[in-house]
Amino acid sequence: MYESYYGFTERPFQLSPDPRFFFATSHHQRALSYLQYGLDQGEGFIVITGPIGTGKTTIARNLLATIGDEKIVAAQLVTTKLSPDELLELVAAEFNIPLTGNSKAEVLRSIETFLIQLHKQGKRALLLVDEAQNLPAETVEELRMLSNFQLDDKPLIQSFLLGQEELKDIIQAPNMEQFRQRIIASAHLKALNVEEVKNYINHRLQQAGYEKESLFSDAAFEAIHEKTLGVPRKINIFVDRLLLFGFLEELTCFDIDDINEVALEMSGELTGSLSSQVLPNNQASTTQSQQVVVNSNENVENIKNVLREIEEILESNIKQKIKMARYVDKLLKQKNRQYAKEQVKE
Repeated sequence: MYESYYGFTERPFQLSPDPRFFFATSHHQRALSYLQYGLDQGEGFIVITGPIGTGKTTIARNLLATIGDEKIVAAQLVTTKLSPDELLELVAAEFNIPLTGNSKAEVLRSIETFLIQLHKQGKRALLLVDEAQNLPAETVEELRMLSNFQLDDKPLIQSFLLGQEELKDIIQAPNMEQFRQRIIASAHLKALNVEEVKNYINHRLQQAGYEKESLFSDAAFEAIHEKTLGVPRKINIFVDRLLLFGFLEELTCFDIDDINEVALEMSGELTGSLSSQVLPNNQASTTQSQQVVVNSNENVENIKNVLREIEEILESNIKQKIKMARYVDKLLKQKNRQYAKEQVKE
């Protein structure tokens, strides 16, 4: 797509978390430091929370990728609403623990046997639980019970919890006091400010092999921050689309007008990348309850407005199809040039 046009070795703004593209703001670095501190301690829980798309999974992947201690056997869970029994079965599956039976007691016994074997080998288990806000309180409590597995006064397994802000509500419940006492550190991730957005984007461009002058003006960085609210995942979606737009329009740099044009294109899509206004409930109900009276001048005007909106939507769709046709044409020309070069070499 646009990679060769801008000289990238790969797409710089993919959605899949990649430790190679990890960019540590001050609060991301603090969260990573807490996780590393937890590893050094070898006991207790570390809890990392933050809004959707702020980089919790990326931090977890980065930690797993940088663990240099061969004595740590790590597994990562991405949870749904698991019951305590389902959680134990998933833990056993992720650590490749063979089960001798299906009852909870037998699953626990198999997990404990595995952990003791690790201990005898001079190793210990680390469990990273991602999307932990999905766990019911009783399942979180089951994690605490797992931490009771000890030998020679040393815990056999340690758990790190990463989740959205609802996880804090679960942990702060009155019946979770025992769990809270096991937490040795916690951190909360925030959205990026304007300067961090600029550094984040430039970092990912450099990781993808971009070596030319800055692609974005300062005004463009500010506009990107405004459109994405500084959320890394939204930035990735939006800038990826910007680069495709720049490829189609043959742009070598982006200014605020380009940002606004792409934001307008995306405003009616289902990407979830940009903030949008929600129709108030009372306004929605009023709209639904209205009946169209053809004889009413007011309703005739409303129908005209609707037709104008339909016309604008159709015009926008036509523009999109024209751009896509130009894009396909570009690809075909590139393929033809490559084919011609290969024929010359032969």
